Amino acid sequence: EDELNSRHQALAINLQRFTGCAVREFTFLAKKPGCRGLHITTDACWGRCETWEKPVLDPPYTESYQRVCTYNKTRLVTVKLPGCERNIDPTYTYPVALRCDCGVCLTSTTECLTSV
Repeated sequence: EDELNSRHQALAINLQRFTGCAVREFTFLAKKPGCRGLHITTDACWGRCETWEKPVLDPPYTESYQRVCTYNKTRLVTVKLPGCERNIDPTYTYPVALRCDCGVCLTSTTECLTSV
């Protein structure tokens, strides 16, 4: 048991110090109006990527380099949600991460936080 605890602590430390982007197991609640939710465990992207911002003399007065941990390769999986009303399509499709990389945040595939 002590060996298991020390391995778990080592893993936690490694994850805290990890820089980069990797596939990691993730559980979320899939839901849509008219259906009950379904907990799904899948692979998603997780990590920390290099990001920096520095002041410059010309507008907009900053130069930035922003990368996010995002999907590089995925496959789509479709499941049926439980307890859907009769007129509701029970299918729910979500991506499964096959490969992840640090890259530019694309609003077409990712919810990106931007400032105005």
